[in-house]
Amino acid sequence: MRLGTPGGTPGGTPARTPDRAPLRTLGRALAAGPVLLDGGLSNQLEAQGCDLSDALWSARLLTDGPGQIEAAHAAYVRAGAQVLITAGYQASFEGFARRGIGRAEAVGLFARSVRLARQAAGAVERDVWVAASVGPYGAMLADGSEYRGRYGLTGRELERFHRPRIEALAAAGPDVLALETVPDIDEAEALLRAVEGCGLPVWLSYSVAGDRTRAGQSLETAFGLVRGHDEVVAVGVNCCDPADAEGVVRVAAEVTGKPVVVYPNSGERWDAGGRGWAGAPTFDPGGARAWQDAGARLIGGCCRVGPETIAELAGLLGTTAAEGWA
Repeated sequence: MRLGTPGGTPGGTPARTPDRAPLRTLGRALAAGPVLLDGGLSNQLEAQGCDLSDALWSARLLTDGPGQIEAAHAAYVRAGAQVLITAGYQASFEGFARRGIGRAEAVGLFARSVRLARQAAGAVERDVWVAASVGPYGAMLADGSEYRGRYGLTGRELERFHRPRIEALAAAGPDVLALETVPDIDEAEALLRAVEGCGLPVWLSYSVAGDRTRAGQSLETAFGLVRGHDEVVAVGVNCCDPADAEGVVRVAAEVTGKPVVVYPNSGERWDAGGRGWAGAPTFDPGGARAWQDAGARLIGGCCRVGPETIAELAGLLGTTAAEGWA
């Protein structure tokens, strides 16, 4: 990857360029202290006026509105986010094919998802890592089954689904792969096999209900899968109720000894019949201190958590100074 032109800013700070990789690995940063994730990409895109009523969800904008994706990433950078998760959660070769997008073009779209985040990161003279989102198989189905798991596929079938896009994303040069919103142990095992040899660190993040995976499995067993996987730099939970986060963080830390990643939803609940969010948000940025005490090092928000909340987290965690998110 190109590191930019010679020279730099006064005092010897390397000049930022849109494609400059961070100076430290994410693993080293996590060893030094808390690192701030971004929030929900889809809610920020909707706030910008984007229509996401499509089976590809935010990934549709990789073809129809890449500038909107970069703008959403930039809003989180301004809020103080140190890690940007790409718009690839619902992207897959199969999903793109249903839109008439061939394999070669799809590879280019996976690369674009990484490049857009890298360009947004390049606007500031501090380390901002790019995490390529690898969503679960159910996200491709766009029927909510990623919150149930147990798709009726074998582990090898799941591995065959995930490996091609992991290879495409790895070739695009992100800093880390985010294996996120994983509903069950079967898919976690398939994902861990699929990332073998990709040459990148990864984090593994389950979606949970209470103190079990979405498929009802023990969290101790689920987190125990990462033993012996040195490429896993963090393990934890996302897309969950904020009230569930602290207990899950504690289990993940105790079972694995690794830094824990945690990024819950706002606490609002999706009404599938009404096609909208219901209830009041319960995400309290102050709760991040308890998550940190329990072992969390990579902390942010998922659905319906926006830049304003990420800016609050930046101040509470003492990570970076938010630059104004509006």
